[in-house]
Amino acid sequence: MKIIIKTVLFLGIAFALNPICGQENSSRYWNENLPLTSFRIPPPPHGAPIIYKDLDGDGDPDLLQTLTINNFPVQWIDDDDDMKEGDLSGDLDSDCLMIDRNMDGKYGGPYDLIVDWNDENGDNIADMQVVADQLSLDNNDFYPGHYMIMFDLDNDQIFNYINWNTFELEAWDHSGSSRFLEDYHGKSLFLKNHLSTFAFEDLRLNWEVPFLFFDPDNDGQTEMAIRVVDNNITKKEPKGPSLPNDPSMVSKADRNVKVDGVADLVAMTYDLDNDNSAGNEFDFDMSILFKGKGFDYMDQRHKFKSMIGLKGTDSLFYDARFRQLDELIFPNHDSINDLIYNRGEWNECWFVFDEDDDCHRWERVEFYDPLDLYKAGAQNGGLDNNPQADISGDRGEWDLDNSGKGNLYIGSFDNKIHLYGADWGAWRIDQNAKQYQGWQGWRQSEKVEGIKFPTVRYEDRNNNGFFDFIQYDLNGDSIFEHELDYIALGIDDTQVVVETKNMEFGDYEALFKKVTELTWKRAKNAVRIAKSHGVDTSWYANFKQVNSLREQYHFGYWLNFYIYMDLRDMALRSNDFNLLAKIDKAYITGNWYSLE
Repeated sequence: MKIIIKTVLFLGIAFALNPICGQENSSRYWNENLPLTSFRIPPPPHGAPIIYKDLDGDGDPDLLQTLTINNFPVQWIDDDDDMKEGDLSGDLDSDCLMIDRNMDGKYGGPYDLIVDWNDENGDNIADMQVVADQLSLDNNDFYPGHYMIMFDLDNDQIFNYINWNTFELEAWDHSGSSRFLEDYHGKSLFLKNHLSTFAFEDLRLNWEVPFLFFDPDNDGQTEMAIRVVDNNITKKEPKGPSLPNDPSMVSKADRNVKVDGVADLVAMTYDLDNDNSAGNEFDFDMSILFKGKGFDYMDQRHKFKSMIGLKGTDSLFYDARFRQLDELIFPNHDSINDLIYNRGEWNECWFVFDEDDDCHRWERVEFYDPLDLYKAGAQNGGLDNNPQADISGDRGEWDLDNSGKGNLYIGSFDNKIHLYGADWGAWRIDQNAKQYQGWQGWRQSEKVEGIKFPTVRYEDRNNNGFFDFIQYDLNGDSIFEHELDYIALGIDDTQVVVETKNMEFGDYEALFKKVTELTWKRAKNAVRIAKSHGVDTSWYANFKQVNSLREQYHFGYWLNFYIYMDLRDMALRSNDFNLLAKIDKAYITGNWYSLE
């Protein structure tokens, strides 16, 4: 093996030619530990040695060792054999970067960070990136840590975002409301485990297996996403035994964590009005979740030729198994819908709709839990028990036996999309998004009791799959002051079922447009009927001015509801209970013409 050592000098020359720059610290790269985004690992400082090693004896270097920010040792493996003497680093198409974060001289061991780029189609542009964020040998457990594989399916050359000042994976860093630095935008896919690779039994499998992002209109934005989870995590011991320092002594039995190749949770989310754009990159509106036995995905095998590392480099890693793989197992964009609806065995289906349109999370509109209507705060036993959920403003519905198979329908009483088969549901109203969620939701153990929100509760009392009993608590005091009862009013609650099994994104988009047009038409009919009954709707001029499909949906609902309540107020003031019943029937059926 040939070893060549060189010293970086040219930076000093550059600074010498520039007296202004010469006043700065010429030994360091310009973007180190600044309050600017760190997009690249800093090259070696002036005066740092660079060691080149020719492992295969072909006359060019295969390994580069040097220093980076804060004198952390780094090592590059030239997997595509194009490194030259004089290079400051490897390249980002097929090479592997190893950062010795604990400075023990091993680069690819515990506590180290490994980033491996792979060029699958040979065009000298990376198609996938593997990140191994390793922890200690004592942490033979699930979480924290990262084993993450990201695929660049839209050729934007964006993968994981790593903060090169701290060498940490920062998947939530973003600019504006939701322009994330991680590649969640457009058509993308990642696989992820929250652990060190050496803790996991079969690196072909993953916990998030996978996370799929769809861009059906090819605008570079994400209109739909599907998260597939293999939650069947088996741990031999709660924390697992410490692994030996000698990697050759590690057996399969020593690896503490495994999954069983069955996806038991799937979450799908949709930007129904397709209003994402620059400045509003993520704006999902609705999510649907299946949970249960799920489906076996072990036949979803994908071959790769670029993951196998340079011959003779396995000894540089404590766990080199991910550089020995030629296969990964996961559903992809093409197979996932069939697996969900034809192979999946589901016990429950959950639904959530972002009624206040304030969610800019990259993964979905987060689900409400079927818990207490009024308890608020993360892990506090209420609808927003999930720390990622919006405290108010969303509408959750739960089919707790999956009798509706994830199908939908349009409610006659509100022209909203509802989950067919749902036992009950609830909407915590945040009419003007005052509890603005944005991309956040992580409130940890914070309790937020004392916040009041109007609440609507839905129930299917006759168990036919459609809501027939709706209660309104408009002052948020936990007492329902108004209700609509299909059965008591003698109204059939059945609606046309929208089967989702074969729906594509365009079908969901068309469904929302239909709902919105119906809502706006009903609101205009309500205005006309109100006028005929002497109710002045000029007060609601704000609702009548709409500038988008989403405003039409939102303002149309509220204009219709305000007029309904004003008409009820008019009937109550005159003690005309016959008219009151007619108003309720007109509202619940959407037939305002019945009041002419």
